[in-house]
Amino acid sequence: MDSVRIRKHEAVPQCGSYEVCFDDGRPSVYFYWDDVAGRRLGPDRLTGAEALERARALARAERDAATQKAGPAGG
Repeated sequence: MDSVRIRKHEAVPQCGSYEVCFDDGRPSVYFYWDDVAGRRLGPDRLTGAEALERARALARAERDAATQKAGPAGG
C-alpha cells in the first residue's frame, strides 16, 4: 500500500505550509497557513492549526480509501 506523508514547511516564523505527499506519484497538496492575522490576506490562507487539521483529514481520507480499495485483510 502506498503511504501518505505530511511535511511542515516554515521558512518564515509563524508562516508556512503543510504538504501532503503521495508515494504513488500524484502531485502534493499544500495547505498554506499564517498565524499572524495581519498577514493572512489570501482567502485560502488558514491558521496553523486549521491547516494541520485539513492536511490530516486529507491524509486520513486517502488512507481509508486505499484500505477500502485493497479489500478486507486476508481476503
